[in-house]
Amino acid sequence: MSALSIHINQLAYNAQNENSSTKASERIIADIALDIKPNECVCIVGPSGCGKTTLLNAVAGIINTQNDDVNDHVSGNIMLQFATPSPTIGYIFQEPRLMPWLTLYENIALVMPKDDPVKITAILDAVGLAAQANSYPNHLSGGMQRRASIARAFVIEPLILLLDEPFVSLDAPTAMQCRELLISLAKLHKTTIIFVTHDLNEALYLGDRVVFLSPSPARIIHELALNNVYEAYDSAAQTNLKSELFKRFPKILEGQLSQD
Repeated sequence: MSALSIHINQLAYNAQNENSSTKASERIIADIALDIKPNECVCIVGPSGCGKTTLLNAVAGIINTQNDDVNDHVSGNIMLQFATPSPTIGYIFQEPRLMPWLTLYENIALVMPKDDPVKITAILDAVGLAAQANSYPNHLSGGMQRRASIARAFVIEPLILLLDEPFVSLDAPTAMQCRELLISLAKLHKTTIIFVTHDLNEALYLGDRVVFLSPSPARIIHELALNNVYEAYDSAAQTNLKSELFKRFPKILEGQLSQD
């Protein structure tokens, strides 16, 4: 049984042409169909601008072709089937997006239906930030802010968690610490993950499956199932796997399967 089935077809952004009554349409996603298992981590890899973030936004409901308020701007078909009706969905963005006028504790409390000091303290402790509960974001390092965004996502106990290159700007040791936190919390909460990244090592380390996309308008060009889940980052096994992958598809990170 799938935790989530996604089918997005012919998704386009529509914009009004200047000095004209006509509309210009930019197709972002041609066709993407994915079935994601419960507790699975699916990593999405593709060239810049191919529609990876658009895919996440569609799953999150930020893009909705059925909403009359935005129908003039977005067209296409978005079909989502969840195993659990109206599941709790978390989203971790490229930037931490913490409210600068709120303390760390208040930032975490902001996403909850009601204040729950025990739960908030527990999640801050889990990410190593209990001592910074009363600190403001500008007093936190970049790594601490990323851990805060992880805490904010998991405090609502999401069934599905979306991540859009959340560790891209971190130094290697800090990014690794955040990945390990993500793995441990996802296992604890039995969370299904869709993780967008440009880093193939990161995808191979985190993913149960890696899905490669074409340039925009996006479609799936290849899927890679991984047998050694959470293999050590940039390990010999990963190096061999990448070597075989690039031998078959030298331009796969550019969204191409052929060598032309």
